[in-house]
Amino acid sequence: MAAPKVAVVGAGVIGLSTALCIAETCPSCSVMVLSDQFSPNTTSDVAAGILIPHTYPGTPIHVQKQWFKETFTYLFAISNSAEASEAGIHLVSGWQVFKNTPKEELPFWSDVVLGFRPMSEAELQKFPQHRFGQAFTTLKCDCPPYLLWLEKRLKATGVQMYTRKVADLWELHSEYNIVVNCTGIGAHQLVGDEKLFPVRGQVLKVHAPWVKNFIRDGDGLTYIYPGIHRVTLGGTREKESWSLSPDPGTTKGIFDRCCSLEPSLRGAQDIKVKVGLRPSRQCVRLQREVLSQGGVKLPVVHNYGHGAGGFSVHRGTAKEAARLVGECIAALQGSSSRAKL
Repeated sequence: MAAPKVAVVGAGVIGLSTALCIAETCPSCSVMVLSDQFSPNTTSDVAAGILIPHTYPGTPIHVQKQWFKETFTYLFAISNSAEASEAGIHLVSGWQVFKNTPKEELPFWSDVVLGFRPMSEAELQKFPQHRFGQAFTTLKCDCPPYLLWLEKRLKATGVQMYTRKVADLWELHSEYNIVVNCTGIGAHQLVGDEKLFPVRGQVLKVHAPWVKNFIRDGDGLTYIYPGIHRVTLGGTREKESWSLSPDPGTTKGIFDRCCSLEPSLRGAQDIKVKVGLRPSRQCVRLQREVLSQGGVKLPVVHNYGHGAGGFSVHRGTAKEAARLVGECIAALQGSSSRAKL
């Protein structure tokens, strides 16, 4: 058959990295990215982009660890290259602190990040309300530059990007051989996934260049993540809230909570408020499906539902989605060669 045409729908970190993995593993493919929103208007642009995994209850831990490890290894190599600043990727050290000792003192990802260890008594004196903590070094992505870097990489490999609102995956069946669904929260409407729900996140992006270490409360609600130019302060986790409007009371609550962890933030300048809807479900939907109407078939690969942990596993899930696309191509080639017989 002629070079398979693959449409990747969605241009957040999942869509762009999936398109890049497909282009890298299947050079004969013609890959297009279709989305109604590109950076800086995606959910990924709001994300803090720190590599600390969130656990998916419906996904085996060894699979989550593999995804995280592949992502960490990929970004670590970029952070160690001349492209690090353009891609917005850097190492950051800091602390995760707990008011009570967690059941799991060693999370599944502790041997993937660098230098993971329990905090000393002296370090814990910085956090008088917390009794236990973990110190480690991980990677941080400044998301808008990373998305632009991915777009640049895609263009260099011949992938084309088009602004297009896809209302139904089936509308692509006459133009493409395979469709990859990376629409995040958009999949709720696009494919009617009732298991997918938004978890609203409001964050502040502030100028506080003296803050060099990340600080994360173990409850996941309060966090301080320094980037290259701005520090992300968070946050909220509001299930089933679709509102993209910033709430002033929430802004004050986030700022006060972060200042209680890092009092020097009282001097932060130029506070910008951002809101994003995390596409959440019990497990990432990463699977093949065949749509058919009137005897015509359209192979689809789904890769969405990463919730709050998308950046931490994006490259690992993109590699798996690209492998599934390869299976679809093999099936198409098999059926076309059978048709010739």
